[in-house]
Amino acid sequence: MSKQKVVLVVEYDGAVYKGWQAQKFDVATVQECLEEALSKIANHPVTVICAGRTDAGVHASAQVVHFETESDRPIRAWTLGVNTNLPPDISVKAARVVDADFHARFSAQSRRYRYVIYQSEFRPAVLGKGVTWTHKSLDVAAMQRACEFFKGTHDFTSYRAVGCQAKSPVRTILNFSVDQYGQYIVLDVRANAFLHHMIRNFAGVLMTIGAGEQPVEWAKQVLDAKDRSQGGVTAPPYGLYFVDAEYPSHFEVPKPPLGPHFLPFKVEPEYELPR
Repeated sequence: MSKQKVVLVVEYDGAVYKGWQAQKFDVATVQECLEEALSKIANHPVTVICAGRTDAGVHASAQVVHFETESDRPIRAWTLGVNTNLPPDISVKAARVVDADFHARFSAQSRRYRYVIYQSEFRPAVLGKGVTWTHKSLDVAAMQRACEFFKGTHDFTSYRAVGCQAKSPVRTILNFSVDQYGQYIVLDVRANAFLHHMIRNFAGVLMTIGAGEQPVEWAKQVLDAKDRSQGGVTAPPYGLYFVDAEYPSHFEVPKPPLGPHFLPFKVEPEYELPR
C-alpha cells in the first residue's frame, strides 16, 4: 500500500511533561507518548510533526500534528484506538487522511494561544496547574487597551526569551483580546508565528498593568525598547494553551470547538487569514 498522510488534533495537559518535543534524555514529553501510541496502532515506528511546539508545563486543546503511514486503518483506529494507548492527560480528538502536500507546521497560516488567569484571594486546588493564579485584582479594561500596542507587525525582542533561537524577532499579531469570564481572565492571541516565551512575557506585562503597577503605555515602552531586560517578569506556563492552528480550507483539517473546554463558548469574529 502507498503511504497515507494523517492529520490529528490532540489535546493534552502539559503539567507533568517536559514540553512537546522528544528529547535525548529520559524525560516524559508529549511527542514521545503520542508516537509510542501511534506506533502500536500502525505496527511500525511513527514520527509526528506538530503545528507549534509547547514548553514544559504548557497545555493544548487543539494541537495539530501529522504523520505518514503505510498501514490501512479506519479513522477510529487513529482516535479511539490510539487513545487506549495514551495516558489520561493526552487525548486525540479528531483525525482524517489529508493530501500529501499538507504539513502541520509549514502549511499553517496562523497559530492561536489562550492564556488563562484565575483571579481569587485564594489559590485554586482544582486546575492548580491548569491556570495561572493571581490574588491581585486586575483591571481588564486597562489590559485590553495595553494589548492594542502589540497588534500588527513589530520587532518583539523585548517579549522573547533571551535564549530564543528564532532568526528574526519580527512577528505579526493578527488578533489580541482580553476577556473576562467570572474569575477567569483570558488573553487570546493569534499570530503568524510566535517567539520563545512570547505570550508568557505578554502576560507578565499585562498582569503588571492590570494590577496598577505600571501605566497602560508601559506595554509600548517595553516593545519600543527592544531589550528583554525591560520586559518584567515572565508569567508561569500553567495558564497557557495552544488552542488553534489555521490552514487553507481545502485541507479540511478538523476544527473542534475552541478550548480549553472549561471556558464558555465564544462567538468568533470574522477575519481574513494571512496570505
